[in-house]
Amino acid sequence: MTATKFVTLGDAVQDEHFPDVDLALRRGRHIDRDDVAWFGFLSDAADVLEPFYKRFGADLVYRSDGFYYLLPTGDRLAKRQLGIAEMLVGQALTLLYLDPATLEQGGRVTREQVLGHLATVMGTDALVRALNPKRRRYDERVAQETVRSRVADALRRLAALGFVDAIGAEELKLRPALLRFAEPVRSSADSTEALERLVASGELSLTPLDSVPEASEEDESAPELDEDSALDPEGDPGTEPELDPELLEDFGFEDVSKPVEQPE
Repeated sequence: MTATKFVTLGDAVQDEHFPDVDLALRRGRHIDRDDVAWFGFLSDAADVLEPFYKRFGADLVYRSDGFYYLLPTGDRLAKRQLGIAEMLVGQALTLLYLDPATLEQGGRVTREQVLGHLATVMGTDALVRALNPKRRRYDERVAQETVRSRVADALRRLAALGFVDAIGAEELKLRPALLRFAEPVRSSADSTEALERLVASGELSLTPLDSVPEASEEDESAPELDEDSALDPEGDPGTEPELDPELLEDFGFEDVSKPVEQPE
């Protein structure tokens, strides 16, 4: 890390930004240059904060893509895992983030673009089944509503973790931390193509990324659906996909419920 203006840990702790930044990091939030005050504080305090977090069994990580996050290396900080929807949506957002057309739009996309990209890469039927794993047969209209609901919920959770910002009701600003979703394929000659193949295979949600905090609030915009009656009118139950817990295990956070407000 670079030299800091904080000589001691006490100096950093006394800074006005420390409480909010500390809580945000423990909740799994990624902090980048768009968080001007928080990012500046971490840039100045990283050298004294690194040994502080190591005492809690976590590493304060800085990536050259321009963001900080907390990575647990022990058992003192609780861990949660990203769900299938969060993994699929996150890696679809990463593909959009890497698309030159998105750059021309200032890194902004719409929710419809995200849904369209998922459907294009995975195929509509595969997407529906990936996000409705409990039933083998389903009503198409209700299944599509369920997909929209679960994608919206995934976007809300990813926003809480600093991967994306919601701008109004339909637009999203993509953030550098999304590049964490590309880590499984970064060694590939064409990482974008490799990532797209993973999404299309439907196995992307099982690649070794990380675990993250579970959302503390319900997505009030998601429609209420009765899966047992609507998705499977014949009552033919399916099975939940089995996830190997060792595949998703790096994000760390303290299991607190009240979200930290982003800096102005």
